[in-house]
Amino acid sequence: MRDYFEVFGLERKLQVDVSAQQQQFYALSRQHHPDFHQMASEDEQAQALERSALVNRAYRALRDPLARLAYLISIENGAGPDNAARPKAPMDLLAEMLEIQEALEEAKTSGLNPETIALLTDEREHLRARQASNEAAMIERFAEWDQAKETGADTAPLLAWFKQALAGRAYLRTVIDDLSDALGEDQESDVSHRRH
Repeated sequence: MRDYFEVFGLERKLQVDVSAQQQQFYALSRQHHPDFHQMASEDEQAQALERSALVNRAYRALRDPLARLAYLISIENGAGPDNAARPKAPMDLLAEMLEIQEALEEAKTSGLNPETIALLTDEREHLRARQASNEAAMIERFAEWDQAKETGADTAPLLAWFKQALAGRAYLRTVIDDLSDALGEDQESDVSHRRH
């Protein structure tokens, strides 16, 4: 697998110039788009299609800050993004969610009433705010990662922190989705977040 950072000529850093990255994506897309290689041989067309697909995969992985973080962790661990070992959610978070899980079970067995709807809705909004706060905390530490890489400092503790934070984020998203399901609400707005 090619390093997606290399595709865009970037160092393995978490802070990137999003505008420059987008411009590079457009340039690479034009350069490798199969439509511009219609007169080429079949092999050259196949290579152009492969390069175009690689550019698209790399852009999807790197354009979103947290997807970029997850990708960087996977390559720092020497695994592909789909094969990366995922840490478990922190125990304190699991214990905290026990009450919410009990409310969800009650809603599933006895049905929704106005009180249960209000409780589940409040819990979901609280978790969404917590998730946003956790995501902001991860992004705030991007500069710390980049500086450590530049100076050759030990990145292992920060890498472990990022892994744990991403695991907590994934768990929160699952609980938020479960709450939305229990409330019978459409989760279309959450679909894009699940991809990252």
